[in-house]
Amino acid sequence: MCSPDCADDVNITVVLAFTANALVALAKTAAAVMTGSASMVAESAHSWADTGNEVFLVIADRRSRRRADHTHPHGYGREAYVWSLFAAVGLFVAGAAVSIIHGVQELGAEEGNDSFTIAYVVLGISFVLEGTSFLQAYRQVHRGAAATDQSVLQTALSTSDPTLRAVFAEDAAALIGIVIAATGIMLHHATGSPVYDAMGSILVGVLLAVIAFVLIDRNRRFLVGEAVTPEIDALVRNRIVSMPEVASVGYLHVEFVGPHRLYLVASVDLVGDETESIVADRLRALERRIESEEAVVEAVLTVSRPGRPPDADLDGIEPPD
Repeated sequence: MCSPDCADDVNITVVLAFTANALVALAKTAAAVMTGSASMVAESAHSWADTGNEVFLVIADRRSRRRADHTHPHGYGREAYVWSLFAAVGLFVAGAAVSIIHGVQELGAEEGNDSFTIAYVVLGISFVLEGTSFLQAYRQVHRGAAATDQSVLQTALSTSDPTLRAVFAEDAAALIGIVIAATGIMLHHATGSPVYDAMGSILVGVLLAVIAFVLIDRNRRFLVGEAVTPEIDALVRNRIVSMPEVASVGYLHVEFVGPHRLYLVASVDLVGDETESIVADRLRALERRIESEEAVVEAVLTVSRPGRPPDADLDGIEPPD
């Protein structure tokens, strides 16, 4: 689960990423206009896509924190994956597609502006700004990795927080993209052939496409319903077993329904053996009858307390003989 401090860290990470991307996008756009470099055009498209994506990520974070109500009993946590999915698609369209198309168009272009110094300066400043944003995201992911005994990359891919994953992935891609763009420009500078610059644009686009597809796939998995990692599953099971009233845990289902939010279903063997075995058999029989309905994926029943409101009961369900 995410503490308030953790949520604040996410906000800081997103705000820092937005600020860095906006400044970098402006600088790269100016350099692209002045130099005519295909790689700089790709990098500016990349940074503008990242800047726009941060807006989606802010919306994702805000809307996913809304409290549960009668229409959404599990809360609105999955909205984070919807808006993060939009951001990933935006990265693909505004970043990858533009970079690749522009790079292909520039493959046969003639020699352009030779203002290489401007490109080098802007890329250097961009690397510092993007690196600062990446370090903030890296620190946050590293804390999660230490808590779950995973690598930083594993944690970034498996975390239930799509905002953190997106910032981490986009900032990492930004740093790699700057290196690719700088290499293309340097080869153009050294050989006089703009082909290397165009190839740099294409490679940046391919990199963004790969990152976008990874982010789209991860959000898709969480929207469909992503089970927790074995480490979290074991942690939840151990915590239940540690309760003095519980002798053992049988069935356990833990699913993410939002960033750091879990839906848990468990069958437990309570300490002592009064009428528990009889109650368990009758409850399971009822569950199987409910699950015979096509629309019911899974039913988990437990003993209700006397005086429970009538609307909490299931109409039309009769206890077995």
